[in-house]
Amino acid sequence: MVTMKNIEGGVCAAHGFYADGLAIGLKKEGARDLAFIYADTPCVNVSVFTTNKMTAAPIRHFRQKGNFEGNFVLINAKNANAMTGNVGIEDINEVLNELQKQFPDIQHPVMSSTGVIGVRLPKEKIIQGAMGIDLTRREGVAASEAIMTTDTFAKRIAFEITLNDGKTFRIGAMAKGAGMINPAMATMLCFITTDALVDKVTMQTMLDACTRTTFNAASVDGDTSTNDTVLLMANGKSGVFHPEAFKEALERIMLFLAKEMVRDGEGATKLVTYKVTGALSDTEAEITAKALSNSLLVKTALFGEDPNWGRIASTVGASGVMCDEATLSIWFDEVCVYQKGDLLFNDTLEPFAAAVMQKSAFTIHCDIGQGTGEFIAYGCDLGHEYVKINADYRT
Repeated sequence: MVTMKNIEGGVCAAHGFYADGLAIGLKKEGARDLAFIYADTPCVNVSVFTTNKMTAAPIRHFRQKGNFEGNFVLINAKNANAMTGNVGIEDINEVLNELQKQFPDIQHPVMSSTGVIGVRLPKEKIIQGAMGIDLTRREGVAASEAIMTTDTFAKRIAFEITLNDGKTFRIGAMAKGAGMINPAMATMLCFITTDALVDKVTMQTMLDACTRTTFNAASVDGDTSTNDTVLLMANGKSGVFHPEAFKEALERIMLFLAKEMVRDGEGATKLVTYKVTGALSDTEAEITAKALSNSLLVKTALFGEDPNWGRIASTVGASGVMCDEATLSIWFDEVCVYQKGDLLFNDTLEPFAAAVMQKSAFTIHCDIGQGTGEFIAYGCDLGHEYVKINADYRT
């Protein structure tokens, strides 16, 4: 029997990986703002990036490297290095070249950034601060804290998987994200490390499949960032691979982090699961679920704890999928408020629906009644704090 247990360590949980977070003066008040991940052997690397056409310099730099096996990622906060043109890539090369001079064990390094768009990288400060890196450190907590921007808490997770023969492999991750979160990835960075012995093609296929139902199913505000990155690194040190167990662990990690980002949405007070069933196809179910998770009217109703099921029905209809009021049913958790044309919502039912809306996490389930298509998306409410955070973001 394959078993999976939570362990500590985040991106340092897998054998052969090291990480830390440093404070180099990019954030105020001495907060950690520069992180690294290092592997003591070269890694197979696969990735998923933003769909935004205004792609940030770190992603363009990564893509220019082509097929490579690297062992080092440098991550800075407060500056996205986006909309900086060719000099943005030149700045990355300068930073990484200086690092390689200082640390000759670093091979094919890459960089990832998050923060304000349209400002050149403070490369001198990063280079000077990065000289304090200690490649022997295994401080997954510090690394996860250093990559935070408007996040209110660090996001990390790790599993150890034990196979039937007693052999084990590990997989761990950290992520950041709280705003500019949209189903097409988010203003999010996610770094996943594993000591499983997995080939590049298999790993990319699994990462793509898991992204669809996790990060691409999460929405805070409907905006897609310039820097969205999911990077998966495998060093093969365990000598072990089990495809089903690996994919299950990968999906569980990514789903946990996606939901944590939505839960930590800027100013959010609700984590809402949008379950769509009975659509004409899985694709139509996905369209509907994402329309619900992105709707501003739905989000504000959530913030007001108003069981306004009419906004749910309207959004389903506006999504463009095949639907009809005579076949649609809507639940708030187990409370059915509308069923195939029957208006169940009345003075007696409303308090039960309102009680669901007061929870910090609940499910809105829409059965469209047109077929067997299904999809689940994740969203949150939108309130005053979101406006305040983003009005003052550059300061």
